[in-house]
Amino acid sequence: MNTDNRTKINQLLDSHPQGTVFLASWLSNHGYSLDLLKIYRKNKWLKSIGTGAMIRHNDQVNYEGAIYALQKQANLTVHIGGKTALSYLGKSHYLDLSGTRVMLFGYKDEKLPAWFLKHQWDVKTEYHSSSFLPAETGLVDLEFKTFSMQISGAARAMLECLYLVPKKQQLLECYQIMEGLNNLRPKIVQTLLEECRSIKVKRLFLYLANKAGHQWVQYLNLDNIDLGTGKRSIVKNGVYIHKYQITVPKELEDCEETNL
Repeated sequence: MNTDNRTKINQLLDSHPQGTVFLASWLSNHGYSLDLLKIYRKNKWLKSIGTGAMIRHNDQVNYEGAIYALQKQANLTVHIGGKTALSYLGKSHYLDLSGTRVMLFGYKDEKLPAWFLKHQWDVKTEYHSSSFLPAETGLVDLEFKTFSMQISGAARAMLECLYLVPKKQQLLECYQIMEGLNNLRPKIVQTLLEECRSIKVKRLFLYLANKAGHQWVQYLNLDNIDLGTGKRSIVKNGVYIHKYQITVPKELEDCEETNL
């Protein structure tokens, strides 16, 4: 390898955080040709983890380092959300979460690349793409060991959990999570609820927040939140909640606030 190529790879490695993925498309846009990348792999500077993705040789890269690349290099809105985001934020420590399955969310029509799907991460990923929320509203920056990236803030993550009700998420568990969200910022909640496109999600969110007795609910302007018309049945043979026109599981309606 000549001096120029060695200098260039050193500059790349010095400017790129450890534990993250290099996307070939991003490298190409920054002057690293396919031939040059072959040289780097041959000389064991970089190692392929699938078509279009590389990591430092001998580097330990988890799924978070791959999502970092999708956000920072591919400019996708794919992010850690739902219960996984709440766990990172310390909001679901009282739940029995194994940590072996992570919930990822992205905007409508955004797909995870083949290299991400085929690679053997140390966790199983569950990905949901939807336009029920704006792409970037309610996200927060979270610091990892060597890099930072955006994940869902607590309010958005709660809405993402409710989006999966009832097929992939139990509403009773959502209530347990909601009970711990006593410090949500009303301004952020207001914005999310105004921009949320799912009537079901908004009604469930307000129902659970009221049931949990959170003080921040009183600062919301419900007149600016479209709750739609007509009834929404979340489960069969449940209890009808007239205020929000939803039918919820009887065990949830009978559940008392535990002040977690």
